[in-house]
Amino acid sequence: MRGTFRRPSSADTADGTGIRTGLSTGIRTGLSTGIRTGLSTGLRTGLRWKLSAAIALVGALVAIALSLVVHNAARVSMLDNARDLADERVQIAQRSYELSNRPNFPNVKLDDPRLPSALRAKVQEGRRATYVTDGRDGVPDIWAAVPVKDGHVLSLHTGFTDRSTDILNDLDQALVIGSIAVVLGGSALGVLIGGQLSRRLRKAAAAANQVAKGESDVRVRDAIGGVVRDETDDLARAVDAMADTLQQRLEAERRVTADIAHELRTPVTGLLTAAELLPPGRPTELVLDRAKAMRTLVEDVLEVARLDGASERAELQDIILGEFVSRRVAAKDPAVEVRVVHESMVTTDPRRLERVLFNLLANAARHGKPPIQVTVEGRVIRVRDHGPGFPADLLADGPSRFRTGSSDRAGHGHGLGLTIAAGQARVLGARLTFRNIRPAGAPDDVPSEGAVAVLWLPEHAPTNTGSYPMLP
Repeated sequence: MRGTFRRPSSADTADGTGIRTGLSTGIRTGLSTGIRTGLSTGLRTGLRWKLSAAIALVGALVAIALSLVVHNAARVSMLDNARDLADERVQIAQRSYELSNRPNFPNVKLDDPRLPSALRAKVQEGRRATYVTDGRDGVPDIWAAVPVKDGHVLSLHTGFTDRSTDILNDLDQALVIGSIAVVLGGSALGVLIGGQLSRRLRKAAAAANQVAKGESDVRVRDAIGGVVRDETDDLARAVDAMADTLQQRLEAERRVTADIAHELRTPVTGLLTAAELLPPGRPTELVLDRAKAMRTLVEDVLEVARLDGASERAELQDIILGEFVSRRVAAKDPAVEVRVVHESMVTTDPRRLERVLFNLLANAARHGKPPIQVTVEGRVIRVRDHGPGFPADLLADGPSRFRTGSSDRAGHGHGLGLTIAAGQARVLGARLTFRNIRPAGAPDDVPSEGAVAVLWLPEHAPTNTGSYPMLP
């Protein structure tokens, strides 16, 4: 009767665990080392790298699981074959012993004292069995035993062959190489897929930024391109629809504002004409002052509406910037100091440039303190006063219509001067910036020593201070 007793010993379990632990530890160590190395070198944690890391991690886990399953299956199969072979040999030895009354088969012994006690107990029950025990250097030992006449036990002791060990080692090496190849292939696939998706999202973000800057003809869907319909296309279409809706609302508000201002123009002009016909006196002066303020407000509102419509175009001329600024400022307010650090020839619209310059001077005179200084340096114009500085909301968000930064309603302007200046600067292709002057190293709570408005004209040239103005 062929025995079926196959209880693996602790050595068998330890051996399989050791090989599995070495295989999985090697793969996990390589993967974790690669990830830590990538993080330490400052790889960009963009979408492509996250997707690549996710695919590589999943591939590594799958490869480790499959490697462990294949390794264990191969090892169990080899052990079963070795035990079957030992069982066949011990049966042959049994027949030989029954014929010759002596063990004459290689590696077969009679009543071997080294026979494992568990296997001996099975044989004493009259059963033939095989058993795996601990061997030297963690190599399994295969035992097979069978009961013979006169109560003796015939046993065969063999080891796990070197060929089987080599096969397992070669299999483990192939599994490790295959797992690494899966991880690298998954990473490359993640970089490829994530790179394509990240590229489309970057194009969408760039197009959305252009729309935010006022380029109403830009469409995110056209910017990302491609023929594949995915979630990125849905997002682009939603952004385009939102931009169109906002543009329509803004255009409607601009049109209403322009219509109202245009309708007010005629009655305000008539009111101013009628006020000029009143008899001289203090009441007449008050009426004229308010009528002129009303006319100025209506004209400014109309100008803002035209600038918001993005239909204004500059009439360019070549001018010598320093000479132009000096003559215009002297005619406007001789008390303002003009200093030309570096003269330059610029191509711009003189009327719009004068409008920007006068609005900056008017703002400095109304909200700042003398002396007011104008500096021309290359293509850069700076207007500085020595007042309390610009309010924090203007520095953070830029000029806003009907917001003067004053906490009272005493009538210190209507907040359109800097808004018009910024709009005219955009028509000129220039950039208008604002900042406050503070002592070096002073905290924010220290009062400023003045405000500076800087107009950067297009085609900027380096100034003698080493600064290089950049358009947004």
